Amino acid sequence: MSRLDGIFFDIDDTLFSTTGFAEQARRNSIRAMIQMGLNADAEQVYRELEDVIDEFSSNYGGHYDKLLMRLDPEALRGCHSSLLVAAAVAAYHDTKFRELSAYEDVLQAFRRLAKTDLVLGIISSGLRIKQAEKIVRLKIWPFVNPRAVFITDEVGIGKPNPKLFQKACEVMNLEPRYTMYVGDHPRSDVDASNRAGLISVWNRREGKHLLEKGETRPDFEIFNFLELLDILQTSFGFDFGLEL
Repeated sequence: MSRLDGIFFDIDDTLFSTTGFAEQARRNSIRAMIQMGLNADAEQVYRELEDVIDEFSSNYGGHYDKLLMRLDPEALRGCHSSLLVAAAVAAYHDTKFRELSAYEDVLQAFRRLAKTDLVLGIISSGLRIKQAEKIVRLKIWPFVNPRAVFITDEVGIGKPNPKLFQKACEVMNLEPRYTMYVGDHPRSDVDASNRAGLISVWNRREGKHLLEKGETRPDFEIFNFLELLDILQTSFGFDFGLEL
């Protein structure tokens, strides 16, 4: 059996359906603006919002302001732009409060992993508070070592730079060859962790990167976290009481 001392996880489209959640939240925000008086077709506004996000990135803070600047002025007649933006933001956050949750098998897996001696951590791209909020809302924070949470915004190294993964291993006193990384992106997660010397696991459950190809092959592929537990049993000798 191979040795394994720690596992780091990506967040988005790995621990929860980021792609599905984002679409739902954005559509709800547009619906709220229309209810506030915006006179426009919801689907056209949604497509324009997607363009804004593609152009300015998902972490940009002024999506809805930019969106309104791009719409026909007649669509905003009789409306206050700040109220429209506020309605959109409120609807987005309301969706987050109601709908943001981890895949059920993710929580099942973390409960079992927490009973081992493995170091459990996070390596994620994004803004530090935004990504940290996801860890809290997904209810996985009790299972991860707080010292083992590495968010690109606060580390100062971004994906797919392998130095990010090497830094995480160094801080946690882990050898990369005995450390696993689980993520959904063939290049930012699989290629990068391979180049850093980690054991790579490509999570192919869903998301916008399913059809993309990286330059390297993952060590393992999974479609859910029960399959991850199975790999840990069969290849690394852990006993989770699963029937093989």
